[in-house]
Amino acid sequence: MARPNKRTTLREVAEATGLSTAAVSYALRGKHVSKETEERVRKAAADLGYEADPIARALASGRTSTVGVLAGDLQDLWQQQLMAAIGRELLAGDRYALILDAGGDPARELALAKQLRDQRVDGLLVSPVDPSAEGWAKIADAVPVVSIGDALSRARTAGEVLFDNRAGIDAVLDYLRGLGHRRVTVLTPTGRSTPDRPADVYVREAADRLGIEAEVLPCAQELSEATAVARRVLTNTPDGRPRTTPVGLAPPTAVFCFSDSIAYGVYAAAAEASLTVGRDLSVVGFDDHPVSRVLTPPLTTVDWGLTGIAKEAARLAVAAIEGRRVRRKRILCAPRLSERGSAAAVRMT
Repeated sequence: MARPNKRTTLREVAEATGLSTAAVSYALRGKHVSKETEERVRKAAADLGYEADPIARALASGRTSTVGVLAGDLQDLWQQQLMAAIGRELLAGDRYALILDAGGDPARELALAKQLRDQRVDGLLVSPVDPSAEGWAKIADAVPVVSIGDALSRARTAGEVLFDNRAGIDAVLDYLRGLGHRRVTVLTPTGRSTPDRPADVYVREAADRLGIEAEVLPCAQELSEATAVARRVLTNTPDGRPRTTPVGLAPPTAVFCFSDSIAYGVYAAAAEASLTVGRDLSVVGFDDHPVSRVLTPPLTTVDWGLTGIAKEAARLAVAAIEGRRVRRKRILCAPRLSERGSAAAVRMT
């Protein structure tokens, strides 16, 4: 009968090198030994086919090398891209991302965060659906938490990589106002259960200051659902069917979407209504997903610097896990408006 594969133990590497198991463990981690000893131990380990037992290592160190990454809603293509980038950043430091999706549900978000905490992840990165939820405080007390996008207002986090939403919203609405738009619909992924998220509050403040009539509507980020909401906006009817009599207010001249994924639904609804984006209707997004550059016309949107966000979030999480002090725990990401063909001056009739 074939002999089952037997894992080479740390003790066997120690016997081969004439060192204690503690010295071998330090050498394999590059700590407290000379370079010569480290190289000798690594060579012996390679020759013997030694691989560290992840369970034993976790028990000894109190760490699992796993970091929880909780997405607010992976229907959002930009969040998919961000989560993948964070995973790559963590993997470069020999840490593994356990990515979960809250699906836009604040209750599910807290339940998943507690599950990750109970599974003893070393740290948690979260793009929160409900940043003001009381439950974050206990979670942040148990595991280092880094918040991305919005600050967790009731928790002491290990770090924050925040979007300057006020500056981004000001830039977009001021830009649309300069093009002559006075009726703007704002589509936000914020649900009705969390109506006071910072970006939603800022847009109302900016609209009042600029003299713009802005209607803020919740909108899912999945394409068919976003299209259905946009259809109702463009026809100005509850069921999305073309209006036969002039009832109510005229449709908006511009739609500002708090994610590019939502903007794609507006493009689809505009095509159904035989409206040309960039001529009959202006559309602006808010996160510059790569797909936005290849639309017809390309989407005017806001670039937040996704690569930098992923790097900073991973850096803050790893520093907190390792107990290292960092100079800045709060990173504020500045917006950059990318003007393309989807927004134009209001056509006079």
